[in-house]
Amino acid sequence: MKKLLFVFAIAAFAACSSGSGSGTGSDTTKTDTSAAMAPAPDTTGQAQKMADSIAAKAKADSVAAKMAADSAAKAAKTKKK
Repeated sequence: MKKLLFVFAIAAFAACSSGSGSGTGSDTTKTDTSAAMAPAPDTTGQAQKMADSIAAKAKADSVAAKMAADSAAKAAKTKKK
């Protein structure tokens, strides 16, 4: 078992230390700073309009549902009489 561990240790050492540095020369971790630093588009006006539109639709739907419930209740009352 110790011999096998020793062989793996030598293989790992050889694999890690055999890098001669003759790569392509490009840095793979480098990021394009011009694209990374681009300002975000100003969409606050569009977002506010969308939020207002959704709120208005929800309110209209709520009012319509309440009116429908009221008319159904009235119809049920008149039917009972």
